[in-house]
Order: sequence, then structure tokens, then C-alpha cells
Amino acid sequence: MTGKPEAADGGRSHCPYCALQCGIELRPAVAGHGSVPVRRTGRGDTGDGTHGDGPALEVVGRAAFPVNEGALCGKGASAAELLSPRLRLTTPLIRDERGAELRPASWEEALDRVARELGARDPEAVAIFGGGSLTNEKAYQLGRFARTVLKTPNIDYNGRFCMSSVAAAQNRAFGVDRGLPFPVRDIRRARAILLVGANPAETMPPIMRHFTAAREAGGTVITVDPRRTRTAELADRHLQPVPGSDLALALGMLHIAVAEGLVDEQYVAERTNGFDDARRIATAYWPERVERLTGVPVAAMYQTVTTLAEAARAARAAATQNTETQNTEAEFGGAMILTARGTEQHSKGTDTVNAWINLSLALGLPGRPGSGYGALTGQGNGQGGREHGQKSDQLPGYRKLDDPAAREHVAAVWGVDPDELPGPGPSATELLARCGRDIDGTGSTDPKDGADGAATPGRIDALLIMGSNLLVSAPGAAQTEARLRSLGFLAVCDLVLSETAAIADVVLPSAQWAEETGTMTNLEGRILLRPAAIAPHPGVRTDLEILAELAARLGGKLSADPAEVFAELGRASAGGIADYSAVTHERLERGEELYWPCGEQSPDGTPRLFERTFPTPDGRARFVPVDYRPSAEEPDDQYPYRLTTGRVLAQYQSGAQTRRVGALNQAAPEPFVELHPDLARALGVAEGAAVSVVSRRGTATAPARISRAIRPDTVFMPFHWPGPGRANSVTNPALDPTSKMPEFKTCAVRLELPSHVAVAEAGAEP
Repeated sequence: MTGKPEAADGGRSHCPYCALQCGIELRPAVAGHGSVPVRRTGRGDTGDGTHGDGPALEVVGRAAFPVNEGALCGKGASAAELLSPRLRLTTPLIRDERGAELRPASWEEALDRVARELGARDPEAVAIFGGGSLTNEKAYQLGRFARTVLKTPNIDYNGRFCMSSVAAAQNRAFGVDRGLPFPVRDIRRARAILLVGANPAETMPPIMRHFTAAREAGGTVITVDPRRTRTAELADRHLQPVPGSDLALALGMLHIAVAEGLVDEQYVAERTNGFDDARRIATAYWPERVERLTGVPVAAMYQTVTTLAEAARAARAAATQNTETQNTEAEFGGAMILTARGTEQHSKGTDTVNAWINLSLALGLPGRPGSGYGALTGQGNGQGGREHGQKSDQLPGYRKLDDPAAREHVAAVWGVDPDELPGPGPSATELLARCGRDIDGTGSTDPKDGADGAATPGRIDALLIMGSNLLVSAPGAAQTEARLRSLGFLAVCDLVLSETAAIADVVLPSAQWAEETGTMTNLEGRILLRPAAIAPHPGVRTDLEILAELAARLGGKLSADPAEVFAELGRASAGGIADYSAVTHERLERGEELYWPCGEQSPDGTPRLFERTFPTPDGRARFVPVDYRPSAEEPDDQYPYRLTTGRVLAQYQSGAQTRRVGALNQAAPEPFVELHPDLARALGVAEGAAVSVVSRRGTATAPARISRAIRPDTVFMPFHWPGPGRANSVTNPALDPTSKMPEFKTCAVRLELPSHVAVAEAGAEP
């Protein structure tokens, strides 16, 4: 069994892009109405090597799915286009030697080559890099493949660049990491919502219907972002801090809550620990000091904290007055603090998230209906992908790899000795820094490495990448590219010939979301079945099949059947924090709504966490004492401005998929440098003129887009493009000491003309 259908029938599924996992339906459509032709099994070759096209399909939203209620963004609506063989990989590719072109190859030749290269090296010299778009089954199997077949500790994934800071912070505070501890529809019940570093109007538009419903019911939405984004335009208020100063802002708001008597003292006493230490630190962040650090006016801080506290108090009062009629907070609502990458992708991202959680705990929000703290997960399986073993320090069920009891439990499921399992390995950025030869800050080869390019002892010489486009998405991307090019061997499994796949020695074409069965876990912690809806192109294989074939060649045995793999995942996760042991493909196929933990203690799942207790040893949430510190790199005379990065509506992540879709590319065809009119005027930059953004790591050049949406001391670039406009050539790989998150959201830069003659640096006032 492979989980692949025998015909292109269409059916219910979920969008392959963001963590909303919007409900969709694939169905036959009239050509010319947003439909695309796809391959049907058994039609045979056309004689021109294309294998022909099958029936036209279109994607429509499912109104019955509560997350999107039938709404789709442009990415989701056009998701079927990549199923066309014209836009995707349809055969394995091999590079015979360095400098040679990739050529078509048979699956046998390609798999033999990958297995031979991986098996010929010491386990410490081999690594795996996964992705947050992989199904739960793939993420689980990738971790098992690394640890039991390759026996290497070197595995991590691109979710380290996405959710690692909030994951670490929630584990510290709550004892569990689930993006939203409540269903998305609970957002409608809140009467005050603080969105920090989040731009869902562009990154996940269908969720905005829930924020709109909250506002229409009398709620207030407040955003915190250095840019006036589309989300900020739709909100009631917008706070515009200096990039990298959110930690100070959260401390200042906690100071106000304490000073103004807005703390829920009963909740703090009964349901939390550690408040005194957090309060002591916050006393040093009086509002005037915080305004100097962040640029956010004192009055705006007071107004924000008061709005949140009043909504929380009103909800508690309504619950107290109406308990006899059961007219509780579920009807009245409360307050929420929701964060996303803007506040998390920093070298102090974990502490920053904990500061926002501290504020939510002081106001008594977590665990109350219509209230709480939550994080808007980004990638399609950004939640499930960080739970079942493709992280460097993790075993399935969100178990820790260095926990003897966890090792014993999982080893028993896998049929191996616990002592045979490798220990924790390097995080994503650290793993990439060990790849190939040492590279200095300019991207050149360090002379201490051999002239023949051989990897030095302790370094990684062979890398298998599944579902990541590191040449675009990694921080300090120019150095990452140089390291990957200097590897002894690089293999990539992907849907398309991404920039990373294009430099590989072997490229293995993967089946796509609609062509294979698997589960995803969306931002609510809801486990979803994404059944195979159409037959895959005959030239591709599923990632599970690829791992099974490689394992067989290397002396191991792994299943390629997604239902079998998921059942094993359930056994491995049983009793863990992220317990899936009571979930089956059959239950999901019947339409049951199952949120983890879903195991022996909660067989019907857990839509809402923290209602009575927190999964900590004493059942209480923990205030984490955190203090402000500057970003890893602050502006100076040589690099006087700040760069922040993010996404645009029509593109997704590294753009490997969306840049191949005509309508999306037309809407957002190229990168840009967004700068304030005052800064543009001071530097003599005109709209559309080429501008180079230069940091200590590299340069990105793109047309200027002049806008009052950005602060005068800051420039913005989207990160979806390769080439001269690659924003991550500039970003800072400095790591958060706890989460190992790189500092994507702020670094010091200067602006230059394309001729590399520095523009005048007399700038506008911040």
C-alpha cells in the first residue's frame, strides 16, 4: 500500500500552503475556468516525452470546514496548477561529476547513487534536513530513517527558522507547545486582541474573517509591527516599534498592568508560579523609558494594556453574574495575545515570547474561554512537523532525545536498543555551518581546508534535503550556498527544481499533496487527513517510498504505507506531550474533529488546553523572568539603518512553488526594497530605482518601493526570491541561545547605488 489512488477522481482535501490547512475540494472543471490538466494513470506516453495531461481540475473552498468556511486566498485557489507536469519535476536527475549538467536518470540509478553516497561515510559526516510542509508521517519517518538507518545525530528542519522560539517559550511557561491552545473560531469570541509581529491579512488571509467577526461584535484589534501592513490597516490601532524592541515593549506593558492595578491577582495566585521575579524586572521598564527604547508612545501603551484588561475583567464579571444560566465567558468573550514571526525571529525571540506570555498570565487570560495566549503557526505542517522527530533534539510525541525513559519507549516501538539511538545533534543553522568546507564571511573557501575540497574531520560531507529550499530561505544565504556547493554529496527531494535542487548531485522528484495520503496538524493542533485525490505522475514517487527504498539499500526496513506509518507514529507518541495514539486514518476519514493530545487519557481529543490545569509538574503556568537586551547587531556609523524581512500576499516561503504560478507571479513578480519617503528623499532614491541593501554578510539589490508604511529608520524586503534580490543574503544568522532561531527580523544595513557607490547617509530622524 502506498496511499496513492489509481485514477484522478478529485475529492476533499486541504490546501498545501499555510498552517490554516483550509478545507478545499478538488473537482473536475471546465477548461479556462481556473482549472489545470493533471495526469491520469494508465494513459501512456504521448510520444513527446510529456506523458500527456489528464482531466482538468479546480480547487474550491469547503464551506463546512470551520477554519476557512469556504474562503481561499489566491495561493490556495491556484494550488492545482503545480500538479501539471509542465511545472514540476517528473524524473530523477543526476550530475555525473562536479561542473556537469544534471541529466535524466532512472529511479534505480538515482536511488543507488544516494544510498551509496550516504552509506560510504561515517554517520557523523552525514546529515538530513527536513521541512515544515512534510506530513506527520514523513516527518516521523525522516527522524526514524536518520536515527535507525543512518545512525546519525545530524537531523533538523526548516521549522527551526519558523516556530522554534515560540515552541521553546510555550514549553517553558505552559509545559506544552501547541500554536493555538483553542480552535480558530474562538477568536470570534474575544473582545480585545493584540496581534504582535503578525500580518495574517497577507500571510493567511482566510483567518481574517474571524478577526472581522470579533470586531463586528464589538471587539478591538490592535497590531504591533514596524510596518503598517494590510493587517494594521484593518485593525483599530497600530503600534509601530523599532525592530528588535518588542521585548522592552512587553516588559513596559507588564509594568503598566502592575502599576495600574490591572493584574488578575486571584488567577496569578491560584494558577501560576514565579510572578514576583517577573514583576521585579518589569518595575525597571517604566513607560517613558520603554518609549525611548521602542518608539511607541506612552499613551498607546496605556491604552493597549487597559483595553486588554477591561475585556478580561468584563468577561470574568459576566461569568460570575450568569453562572446560574450558564451564560459564561463563552458568550461574552475576553482578551487574546497572539504572536507570529515578527516578534519571534530574533536572537532573543524566546525571551520576547515569554514576555508576552507573562503579560497574558498577569491579565489572567490562558485557559479562559474567549481568551488566552497563542501563536499563529506559519508552514503547512509547522505544528505537526515539530512534534514527531525531525528536530535535532526530539523523539516522537514531543519527547526529548536525552530523556532515558523517552529513548526506551521509542526504541521499543522501533525494535532497537535505546543505547543505539544517537544523542541530540546540531540545530539547523549549526548543522548548515558544519556542511562542506569552512566558509569565511565573504563566502570564499577558508585556506585551512584542503585544496582538494575534502571536508575536515567533524564536518558534514553528505546531505539529504527533503522539502526545503535553503539557498533562498537560510540566513546568511550566500555562505549557506557556498557550503552546500562544497559538500562531497548533496541530494534533494522536491516537487520542483528549486534553487537548492539545481545545485544537487541527485534530485528525486516527489509526489505532491493531492497525490498521496497523509496527515497534517494545523495551527489549532487539529489533526487532519489529506487523502490522495488524484493519481501521481508516473515519473514521481512519494517521500515515504523514497525513504523505504533508501532504507532497504542501506540494510534497514521502513514502511511506505502512510496508514501503517501513522499507526506506528501513534504508538511511538503514546504517553508523550503530543499524544496521537487514539487517532487513526479511519477516524479522521469519518470526519471526527481530533485535537491533540488524543490518547488513552483523552480519546476524543482536546480542543482547548489549560481549562483546569497546565501540563507542568505542579499544574501551574510559569512566569519566566526575562530582561531586555539589544539585538545581536545594532545600527552604527557604517550600517546606520535596520532591515526587517517578511512575506507578501501572492508568494509563499522561498517562492519555489508560487513563483511558478502565473497569476501569483503577475501579482508579485519581483523583490523590492521598501523605504520611507523621508529616507528616500534624504538618500536621493526614486520610486523604482535599484537600491542595494548591504550588511556585513552580503548584498541584496532590488527596486525601491517608497511607502509611509515603514518606519523612517528601517527598510523592508520580502524573502521569496533568489538572485540579486535575495533578502537572506543580508540577514543575520546570530542565534537565540535557547531556541537556536536565527535573527531574520533585524540587522544593521546601509543603502548603496547599484554601482556600489554609497549613497549619502544623512538620514531622516527615527
